Amino acid sequence: MKESQILVLGIILISLVVGIYFYPQMPEKMAFHWNFEGQVDGYVSKFWGLFLQPFISVGLFLLFLTIPKIDPLRENIEKFRKHYEGFVVLVIIFLFYLYLLTIFWNLNIQFSMIQGLAPALEILFYFTGILCENAKRNWFIGIRTPWTLSNEEVWDKTHKIGGKLFKACGVVAFLGMIFEKIAIHFIILPVILVAAYTTVYSYFEYQKRARV
Repeated sequence: MKESQILVLGIILISLVVGIYFYPQMPEKMAFHWNFEGQVDGYVSKFWGLFLQPFISVGLFLLFLTIPKIDPLRENIEKFRKHYEGFVVLVIIFLFYLYLLTIFWNLNIQFSMIQGLAPALEILFYFTGILCENAKRNWFIGIRTPWTLSNEEVWDKTHKIGGKLFKACGVVAFLGMIFEKIAIHFIILPVILVAAYTTVYSYFEYQKRARV
């Protein structure tokens, strides 16, 4: 078993232990979802509030293990496997961090959930950029448009510029810690714009090559 897999399983195990420990201290209905203004707008039973995240992490871990085995271009995934496995670990750590924020909130430790998430999203977005810059053409990971999947050169160019833009999203997300009332705009809007831009960019890059 690889070190990254052991680390992920360790985090999931810790999540379960944390859930068991805090179960008696949680309210019967736990705050579980927050709107764009950082206000609670969804509750779940304390069982799901404490154990849904570990279950989701297990499911994602199994999915991440499966992808390199079923992708028709699996040999390309092996070319950036180190970055892929690092991203898997980071996603599981992110979920665990969100899990801890949820528990702290339900222990009546009041804070801005959006501001609390900002530094974690900053790191996640930045590493997404690194993953994009190193990703080779495949069917599951990266900026998968009809045009990137159809042409390796279009894939490479789109992912190079997409990687830089996602890194920039990580830097901008940091501003969410400073400007609480408009924090969500620094976190979500740049990612939406990057997704739209890279989709359009890949189309025009493909068309340029189709005309040659």
